[in-house]
Amino acid sequence: MTTTAIPAEAKRAPAPAPKRRPKREREGAAWVFLSPWVLGAIVLTLLPMAVSLYLSFTDYDLFNPPKWVGLRNYVQMFTEDPRYWRSVVTTVTYVVIAVPLQLALALVVALALKGMKRGKAFYRSAFYAPSLLGASMSIALVWRAVFNDGGTVDNLFGTGGWVNKPGWALLSVALLTVWQFGAPMVIFLAGLQQIPAELYEAAAVDGAGKWRQFLSVTVPMLSPVLFFNLVLQTIQAFQVFTPAFAVSAGKGGPADSTLVYTMYLYDRGFVASHMGYASAMAWVLLLVIGVVTAVLFRTSRSWVFYASEGDR
Repeated sequence: MTTTAIPAEAKRAPAPAPKRRPKREREGAAWVFLSPWVLGAIVLTLLPMAVSLYLSFTDYDLFNPPKWVGLRNYVQMFTEDPRYWRSVVTTVTYVVIAVPLQLALALVVALALKGMKRGKAFYRSAFYAPSLLGASMSIALVWRAVFNDGGTVDNLFGTGGWVNKPGWALLSVALLTVWQFGAPMVIFLAGLQQIPAELYEAAAVDGAGKWRQFLSVTVPMLSPVLFFNLVLQTIQAFQVFTPAFAVSAGKGGPADSTLVYTMYLYDRGFVASHMGYASAMAWVLLLVIGVVTAVLFRTSRSWVFYASEGDR
């Protein structure tokens, strides 16, 4: 009688499947890693927002306990404060001037960089550098010197100091923002590189020139990126502070022509010590930015094209 030898591998029992950690344990590990962000969001964002909302209904001067006044700050803001409305008009004017010019310049430079064969990395870095430096007070002070009496602009064009003319001071502030077009330019460049070359070839076969290709191919395919930049830059423009503060030497002049909203908020809260009033202004600004963003998202349905969906 013969016996068949059983291989050693067959004698081994199959390895047990690795045990999955209980769901509660996995969630606990996730919360451990998320805890720094959650703690920071609560302590540095949500809690200050809650305190600010409470202070907006009080009379608070930073030195005495806040006194509840209900809606008085909001009523005073809308009906009794002409400087408030001047700051609103100035801010809206600034947004209307700065955002379109900045996005247009960023798109033009991105188109130029896309067609470059050599030195693209260098020029991309060079054009992006102002976005890193432009928000600093030192650059804003240099900008004030450029547009001041006897500055570079005055010497070149003989127009006098823009920062001392009510009709030109806000434009000098807006140009500082336009100069910081590096961030949207990089985003535009990334979007342009994702457009298939076959679309341009097909348009050229149909007889479309460069301008028609730009309108019929580049703009529709780039519309999601354009929308993203538009929303981002609009939100940032409504919160402009440093350029206007530096150019006007912290006064919003001349004749309140550079008194943007956040600068007047700073004046009410930290100069006049009306922190309750400033908190009310901050919440109105938050609501306005939310409404403007919602309008942009609503209108985007008619002009933003997503290739994966095949519709607008």
